[in-house]
Amino acid sequence: QSNKAAHRGDNDPASGIIKLLLDGQQRITSLYGIIRGQEPCFFDGNASVFTGLYFNVENEEFAFYMPMKMAKDPLWIDVSSLMSHGMDGLGQCIARFSQDPDLNSQMGLYTGRLTQVLGIRDIDLHTEEVTGADKSIEIVVDIFNQVNSGGTKLSKGDLAFAKICSEWPECRQRMQSILARWEDQGFVFNLDWLLRCVNTVVTGEAKFHHLHNVPTSEITSGLDTAEQCVDYLLNLIGGRLGLDHDRVLFGRYTFPVMVHYLGRRGLQDMGRDEQNKLLFWYLNCALWGRYSGSTESIIDKDLKILENGNLTTGLDDLITELHLWHGDLTILPDHFSGWSLGARFYPLLYLLTRTQDARDWGTGMPLKADLLGRMSRLEVHHIFPKAQLYKKGYQRAEVNALSNFCFLTKTTNLRISDELPQSYFPAVEAAHPGALHSQWIPRDETRWDIDNYPDFLKERRKLLADAANAFISTLLPSPAFSACSSPCIEAPTPSAAPQAPGGIVSREEEAALVELNAWMLEHGFPAGTFNHEVIDQNTGQPVVILDLAWPDGIQQGFSQPVAVLLDEENATLKLANEYGFRYVTGVGEFKRYVGETME
Repeated sequence: QSNKAAHRGDNDPASGIIKLLLDGQQRITSLYGIIRGQEPCFFDGNASVFTGLYFNVENEEFAFYMPMKMAKDPLWIDVSSLMSHGMDGLGQCIARFSQDPDLNSQMGLYTGRLTQVLGIRDIDLHTEEVTGADKSIEIVVDIFNQVNSGGTKLSKGDLAFAKICSEWPECRQRMQSILARWEDQGFVFNLDWLLRCVNTVVTGEAKFHHLHNVPTSEITSGLDTAEQCVDYLLNLIGGRLGLDHDRVLFGRYTFPVMVHYLGRRGLQDMGRDEQNKLLFWYLNCALWGRYSGSTESIIDKDLKILENGNLTTGLDDLITELHLWHGDLTILPDHFSGWSLGARFYPLLYLLTRTQDARDWGTGMPLKADLLGRMSRLEVHHIFPKAQLYKKGYQRAEVNALSNFCFLTKTTNLRISDELPQSYFPAVEAAHPGALHSQWIPRDETRWDIDNYPDFLKERRKLLADAANAFISTLLPSPAFSACSSPCIEAPTPSAAPQAPGGIVSREEEAALVELNAWMLEHGFPAGTFNHEVIDQNTGQPVVILDLAWPDGIQQGFSQPVAVLLDEENATLKLANEYGFRYVTGVGEFKRYVGETME
């Protein structure tokens, strides 16, 4: 393969056959980079790992270039320079040795060692091939994962993406630029997710094998459409629901379905009623975890509902299916009984704050999405301070209860600090009448006492549930909101959402993990997912929430799933391990792990 290779494939123009490298990509890519002295065109990681590798002809040590150690030591040989120049490079090294009496005496030994290094280029690497016209993407992936059961699983998107890149080499760069633009706007998505959106636009299907024979021209057009549709949805959800950054954007796998719908109808002339139905469907799918388990099959089911209907009734049909699946969509107080910033109803609390005229307790100003200034960014505030609650003997889940959270500007949060509500609430109410109740604080002042903390939580859950139901009913009024209008559907009794252990519980933890994500990006690695919800594939229910996770490894397809868990209980650590995640419990420990893994 020439040094202008643009994809991970061996393309035989005569036969039209394209070979895709499934296993060993990291090793082959590393060898390619070291031998050529530059990264291949398809590589989108940290290119510096391919430069500056040196070999010591005396002790046979390999190490990356260190000026103070190597600059004036002729025993250190640039490996890439040797490899790229071949026998001419070896000749240059021999000429250098011959000019130094001490080195010249070891000429034969050193030349032999450099010849061995040079011979790495000519090693015949054994390959096992999976071939045959009947070998679909799903079959090949299944074969690979069975053989490689002890290693990192290959996703079905990996193969589909490799196939696309073999015919459209610029695809990876184009998709990465789209993802980078969304990241600049505060939203982090991955390639698999974007490819899934493209797939639903182009084929109307969720499974990636449907992309196998799609012409490149349709893929490029589908990517453009998917990008425009996601832009529209992010603006709609941010503007109408207030979910304006990555850590409150839940229900991500509703997007492929919504993108398909928008791709069919176009983005023009969407009236308020149609927007409301779309937002109602999105919000309830996210709240009740419609795509938490068996994602592909559920997406396919919803896509078929859209395909079997028409543009006029498509959203109504999706909402009917939502009722058939979950029943009554009414939010109960107990749905706000979760804890941590990873609780499924946490984004709903943020939504209410952004859309329902909740007011800051320091300025009295509404906490709308268009607040300006660095100190105006919203922060999570523990209404009853953690330290005081721990002193009273409350446990972690009680201290970090969702109904003990509110959102304030950073300035106000710092000013209140660890004051008790019975101390600072009267001052807030005097300065800004109604500001407390705008954030669903019980009016009964006896509940402001820390000794009545359980009663406070119970009453605030009721207020939040009432506010949530009132807001959602503005999107789709009763009876469609409370139960499906079809007489043949008997709605099950609503139940509290399951609460998995784990998750970020403080702004200090969040700040440390945000800084870690920035460090990862700076070093050419992907950012992790905050409050990653691990789903049991048998039950479809969340089992644990991981503070910051890389479910596909820090190098997708090459390394195992890993998570950073700060100040978590043993039960959370055990569940992370049981569900296939390696975990570390400190930021410094994780940085060391990354360094060791990438050596």
